[in-house]
Amino acid sequence: MTTPIPVLFIHGLWLHATSWEPWIDLFRQEGYDPSAPGWPGDPDSVEEARANPESIADHGIDDVVEHYAGIIRALPVLPILVGHSFGGMIAQKLLGQNLAAATVAIDAAQIKGVLPLPLSALRATLPVFKNPANRHRAVSLTAEQFRFAFGNALTAEESDALYERWTIPAPGKPLFEAAAANFNPHSPAKVDTANAARGPLLLMTGGKDHTVPEAVTRATLKQYRHSEAVTDITDFPGRGHSLTIDSGWREVAGTALEWLRRQAL
Repeated sequence: MTTPIPVLFIHGLWLHATSWEPWIDLFRQEGYDPSAPGWPGDPDSVEEARANPESIADHGIDDVVEHYAGIIRALPVLPILVGHSFGGMIAQKLLGQNLAAATVAIDAAQIKGVLPLPLSALRATLPVFKNPANRHRAVSLTAEQFRFAFGNALTAEESDALYERWTIPAPGKPLFEAAAANFNPHSPAKVDTANAARGPLLLMTGGKDHTVPEAVTRATLKQYRHSEAVTDITDFPGRGHSLTIDSGWREVAGTALEWLRRQAL
């Protein structure tokens, strides 16, 4: 009997790991061995995370990468990684380190070398950047801020429902690290995009995403131009940053599954 391929789902800022539950159920039905371990310091539930924001604070990109690398090293085979937002950046770093069989990076946060910084992305992250002390804190979004950053392509009712169900405080440190990436030769946001021996990569982008606009994802694709490994992109023109958790999530998940089958995974 063939051992199912493990799939690790990696969340981004402001969403709890349990927001991947529908994806986990679907991928299990498709024969994979899926799980969604949280970031270091993440409590087990949304409620606990809201009650204890200090447990999440001050974790940076390198902390998170090493956390997931440790999980991967304990697995019997290399996993498939599916990451959203900052989880998509983390997944790309792990792929570049040859710690993934394949990676799906959905609306992935800006990696070092990517220059476009659209105004909507600045506005979406303003709740963190407006106070330099937030580098060492966990910051929460209001329902209105969430609607701009995640739910702008949804009805206000759906956006507010997702906000109530899944949002948690997020560490500010990764955003500060990413913002300074192009000025720091040793930035933790640097990804080994030239690695030709890595597994395949699929970049996904939402055409209405305010937090990681399509221009950022397409600029990320160009960073991989020196690698001969499979690097694909697909777009969802009418979707925002909520595309992994909103009512259209199944289309996104189905596209990921189809791509994985084409990679014989």
